[in-house]
Amino acid sequence: MSEISRIDIVMGMEKFDGLRRALSHAHVRGMTVTQVLGCGVEKGTKEYEVDENYTMELLPKTMVSIAVESKRVPELIELIKQELYTGHIGDGKIFVSELSQVVRVRTGDEGVDAL
Repeated sequence: MSEISRIDIVMGMEKFDGLRRALSHAHVRGMTVTQVLGCGVEKGTKEYEVDENYTMELLPKTMVSIAVESKRVPELIELIKQELYTGHIGDGKIFVSELSQVVRVRTGDEGVDAL
């Protein structure tokens, strides 16, 4: 297992400020935020429209990417789930991937030191 992981969170824009605060309090030292368009298996429909066969509707979303020590991933996933959960369609998705190399350009630091 790699010692550094990336967590990508795709969510509705209205939840961003709360997530940003929660990650900051959890001592996450940096993040990249991107405005994206997308949908899940519900094809972008409202909760009451799920059973109907609509074409895919791309909705505005926010994607937050953070790089962290792999040992922190379970703790941070729980924090993210708590922050985003409403129990309704559109709560978001969390993707975790291993990073083979991280380099801080300014200092040349590598691996965990680059975080």
